[in-house]
Amino acid sequence: MKSTHLAGVSFGATVIALSGFAWLAQPKPAEAAGAEAKPGQVAAADKIARGKYLVTIAACNDCHTPLKMGPTGPEPDMTRMLSGHPEMMELPPAPTLPPGPWLVSVAATNTAWSGPWGVSYTANLTPDPETGLGKWTLRDFTATIRSGRHMGRGRAILPPMPIPMYKNFTDEDMEAVFSYLQSIPAVKNRVPEPLPPVAATASTQ
Repeated sequence: MKSTHLAGVSFGATVIALSGFAWLAQPKPAEAAGAEAKPGQVAAADKIARGKYLVTIAACNDCHTPLKMGPTGPEPDMTRMLSGHPEMMELPPAPTLPPGPWLVSVAATNTAWSGPWGVSYTANLTPDPETGLGKWTLRDFTATIRSGRHMGRGRAILPPMPIPMYKNFTDEDMEAVFSYLQSIPAVKNRVPEPLPPVAATASTQ
């Protein structure tokens, strides 16, 4: 009777041990997901994550995401993330700056800037095909940042866009940023064309 009892205990312990080993040997959900992901998919996800990091630390949202009034003051309107100056927001003529060493005036959304160059509006960086970067290629994007001209050959990119700093991104950084911008939600928002300086406008009338 005693030997039978000990055999039963031994058998039970063996079953438990084997069950535990089998559980440890099973791939965890994260491991299983990683095993199923193809190298190209992992690389693309890593590139997008890198681009998001670069866009964040380069403060792209500071100018390209309109501000709205929140409980404690102005805050980014993330429903319009990186969509540029709101197309329905009409601005009055550029104001005359008060006496002093002032250079610019800025819209309440922080998406329109008036200075000696005229009035500039921050662009729609979302992948909307008609009003954003949806039809752009990596080559278009890189040429714009490297040259400071629209698509590398058009009009000059105006202040406050920090082209002198951004043109130092590596090719890998450019690709990562562009990949991220192509992955975010598209927002249909046709940003107005920039306006020339008031003095230049007056001289042509």
